[in-house]
Parts: sequence; C-alpha cells; structure tokens
Amino acid sequence: MPITFATALYSIAWVILIRTVSRRQTQISPLFTLILALGLIAHGVGLYRQMVLTDGYHFAFFKISSLFCWTANFLILLSSLRKPLHNLFLITLPISVAALLSSLYSETQPSPVYLKLDVSTASHILLSILAYSTMIVATVQTLLLAFQNYQLRHRHPTGLVRLLPPLQTMEKLLFELLWVGEILLTLVIVTGAFQIESISAQHLHHKIVFTSLAWLIYAILLWGRHYLGWRGNSAIRWSLSGFASLVLAYLGSKFVLEMILGVN
Repeated sequence: MPITFATALYSIAWVILIRTVSRRQTQISPLFTLILALGLIAHGVGLYRQMVLTDGYHFAFFKISSLFCWTANFLILLSSLRKPLHNLFLITLPISVAALLSSLYSETQPSPVYLKLDVSTASHILLSILAYSTMIVATVQTLLLAFQNYQLRHRHPTGLVRLLPPLQTMEKLLFELLWVGEILLTLVIVTGAFQIESISAQHLHHKIVFTSLAWLIYAILLWGRHYLGWRGNSAIRWSLSGFASLVLAYLGSKFVLEMILGVN
C-alpha cells in the first residue's frame, strides 16, 4: 500500500538525516534525496487514492493534514536545491509519519462526505493548501531559528547548531517564506470571499476570525521587520502566534466539527 510504503521511506530518510547530523556532515547524501523523493511519490499516490474518488473529493481532517505535510515536504525538497533548508526535515518527517498513520485510521470512519468541485472552489482549495503548507515550512524554520538563537545565547552550540547556516541567513530564509505565505494567504482570503453562501450553514465563523487574525499577525510581523528591524525573539514570537491562529482557523475548526461534533 502506498501510504505504508511512504511511512517506511520517510522513516528511513529521517534515520539517514539523523546520522548525517550526528556526524556533523554538511553535505546531504544522494541516497537521502532519492529515498525522500520516492517517499513523496508514494505519499502522493496514497493521498490521491484516499481523496480523489468516483463520488467526489474526500477532505477529511486526517487526510487534509497528511496533504499539508506532503506539500510542505515537497516545498522544502524543492527549495533545498538552492537554499540550506534540508534540516527542516528533522521536524517535518516525524510529523509526516504521524499524519500518514492517522490518515489510515480515518479510512475506518463511517459516512464520509464527498465534494464536487468547480474551477473556482478548486482554485481556492489549491491556494489554501499552498498557503498553509508554506506557513508550516516557515514555522519549522522558526522553531530551528529559536533553537539556534537559544543555544548561541547560552553558549551551548550543539552539533545541529554547527550545521545550521548563520543566524542572519536563517532569519532571511524565514522572512522569505513568510512573504510568500502572506501573499498566498491574501489570495486565499480574497478567493474564499466568493465561496461564502451562508456563514452559519457553512460553519465559517471561527475560520474567518482566525484566518483574518493570522493574516494580521503576519502582516504586523512583516511590517515590523521592514520598518523596525524586528528579529530574534520578536520575530519568533510573532511567527509562532500567526501559525497558532492559522491552525485554529482550519485544522482546529475542522477537528472540532468532525471529531467532536460529528459534522462533515
């Protein structure tokens, strides 16, 4: 089964990466890239079989979480070809394994609801996936930046810190990701406005509030970086706050509706 195969490949790739970090090697082996690429292919095939069915599209909580992980891993792999981002896989791969296993569990849930998509809705969903996934990558970058910042401040640089790019480079990469994510999030909000028929019937109250809050937090952070030179702990706190709002906007509300209230 593709999902099981992807889980095994991600686990192997993570072990290889851990060994690379523990040996303080700066070059990623082609074997790691090959195994990861195969894992992404297997993950993508598995997601397609889970979500694209004859009755429509199935966007259940665990499946959409797995899709976000796939997109985030793909973006990191693509970006790591020209930027030093491969260390982000230390965090995303274990999360992806958990998401894959959870998506298998969701197949046992009764009465799935299938969606028929027109071009407008499909475009909005695609932009949402790209925006959330980009912000996931930015948040993982934030966590590594926070770890690096803490270690350097307390003069305890570990092997991982020595392998990371300089602090200024890490911050530059973070804000590049945040700019891309904010632009995509803006497009998500604009296209989403055309999808609203009834806020109450579509259960959109929390999604609208927290998405708008996330957009505002990221906008303030980018403004503060440009005009006030925010960096370090200020950038880390604002970035994590924005992502927390984003999680509550989509996955949080979807979890409550599906897993607690039983509303699809």
